[in-house]
Amino acid sequence: MILAGTRCISSPRRGRIYDRARALFGNGLATSDGAHHQRQRRLLQPAFHRDRVAGHAAIMGRHARELAESWRPGQLVSIDEAMHDLTLRTVVDALFSTELDQTVADEIRRLMPVIMNGIAVRMMTPKLMDRWPIPANRRFDSAALRLRQVVNDMIAAYRADGPSRAGLLSVLPISRDTHGDGAMTDDEACDELLSLLLAGTETPGNTLSWAMHEIARHPEVEHRLHEEIDAVLGTGPVTYADVAELEYTSRVLNETLRLHPVLMFTRRATTDTVLGGVHVPAGTEIAFSPYALYRDPGVFPQPTRFDPDRWLPDRAARLPRESFNPFGIGRHKCIGDTFAWTEMAITLATVAARWYLRPAEGHVVREIPAEVTRPNALPMAATPR
Repeated sequence: MILAGTRCISSPRRGRIYDRARALFGNGLATSDGAHHQRQRRLLQPAFHRDRVAGHAAIMGRHARELAESWRPGQLVSIDEAMHDLTLRTVVDALFSTELDQTVADEIRRLMPVIMNGIAVRMMTPKLMDRWPIPANRRFDSAALRLRQVVNDMIAAYRADGPSRAGLLSVLPISRDTHGDGAMTDDEACDELLSLLLAGTETPGNTLSWAMHEIARHPEVEHRLHEEIDAVLGTGPVTYADVAELEYTSRVLNETLRLHPVLMFTRRATTDTVLGGVHVPAGTEIAFSPYALYRDPGVFPQPTRFDPDRWLPDRAARLPRESFNPFGIGRHKCIGDTFAWTEMAITLATVAARWYLRPAEGHVVREIPAEVTRPNALPMAATPR
């Protein structure tokens, strides 16, 4: 249920999940707190201004068109792999202003599930177990180390090319904090890029995968989606200006984020606090699950039903503000939310304008528990519209 009667005496800290995730992310935006987090966010914020996101919409559209145009009638496409590869290539292109080598892309895509599953396990187990010489720990530690090496290699290659590139990364080496703290160090840049790389791949990739799965399962949703896309786009490509016009497409994405969200977050009370009439002493760790909250029948009637019209303006306005925040809220809200949303809308519209996707016969799609829930596999047959 959504807690009522909540009194927050002080801003909470992130909590245990984020403490444990520092093994991979270091002290980047995804895990940091306090003054360091505020400083890093100031340095990164210009890279995600709406004007910059609008400028990268062409990159998003180009990658989406290249993917959609690579399919053939009747082809069985691994949609989950295709969407993760697409979002990875898009975020790397936007960050570094360069195409990602296929070998590197394959390696990062292989590392991602190991890392995300490992974080989900570690957030539920005592820290002392991190050092146990068991296969799961060895896989996670090896994957985390290798991903840091890959990102550091990308940074080195980017800087070796000099100032000619214009990707989002160009903001980091030259940024100066207006409060006089100076530019990011190389280690800080690596921490931030790891956060952006995983956040820019996992949530958009999984959301797009689940959206295509749900659309295929609901013909009436597919019909309305295609009607809107045809009316807005005609025969042209999706532009940044089109995203605001794709209202039903946005509702489909919102409903997908509701049904297939992040599994769990934590917060740590910094002072004595009251939540829903329950006294929470300072230092208490609180875990909460968006996955469970977004299935609260008191807030979302028929919660397991895929219903994009939940997000019609009049219905959405009746929801409590705290009932749905897929990109977070407040000082820790995802810095790349506009980038991710624009990418998902452009990709979904680009694919749906060209293809019907149908589930592979005999395959049962299951959710794999991880920090961001993903399908076990999502093979789908592509049929031209």
